[in-house]
Amino acid sequence: MEIFQITLILATLLCSLVSGFLFAFAVVVMPGIKKLNDKEFIRAFQVIDGVIQNNQPIFMLVWVGSVLVLITSVVLGIGELDSIGSILIISSAFVYLFGVQLPTATINVPLNNKLQMLDLHTESESTYKAARELFEVRWNRWNKIRTVLSCLVTLLLIYLLFRL
Repeated sequence: MEIFQITLILATLLCSLVSGFLFAFAVVVMPGIKKLNDKEFIRAFQVIDGVIQNNQPIFMLVWVGSVLVLITSVVLGIGELDSIGSILIISSAFVYLFGVQLPTATINVPLNNKLQMLDLHTESESTYKAARELFEVRWNRWNKIRTVLSCLVTLLLIYLLFRL
């Protein structure tokens, strides 16, 4: 097995794990905590996000690794794949970087950070309500976009594996 094949398999695995993570938030985590009152919702999200923000090593390996291995696959794949395969892998990386990773860094994480700043011992109920309103709809919208796009990337990578 060649290096390119190994990196493509790893990229597919790691991108699919990211897709599953985003999917779990979209269909389980956020609908579950949606049922909580504003203060409980914020606290639940702070705790869940705190695990991630504390650089949970397996999460970080998967999240950052997916980017690195996918980029490596693109670089190696351009010399290994035919023109259609090259277009598919470049498109996959473009969609993943700009449709999943960029919104994460510029939208979802900043929203997470704003929620993390709330002190649940000193703020008022109106502050919790306002914070949740500014957070929840936008965060969920972008998470759904990231979920769909990451699933698309995974499907493209699986298709590329079958073409090898």
